Amino acid sequence: MPAQISDVEEFVRISERAEECRVKRLEDVVKLKLRTPSRLYTMKLNAEEAAEVLKRLKCEVVET
Repeated sequence: MPAQISDVEEFVRISERAEECRVKRLEDVVKLKLRTPSRLYTMKLNAEEAAEVLKRLKCEVVET
């Protein structure tokens, strides 16, 4: 079961141990998905906030 994260700082911290971050762009929301060896973490943001977070991530970013 995926865990939804609401804190940006925690999401960036988790990205250090993540294998990849998948980005799914919907109409008005961007969904970020971090895949770690044990769990999937998701976060929903607007497009501007997502761009800021993507610059800070420490794993591979894959656009889907």
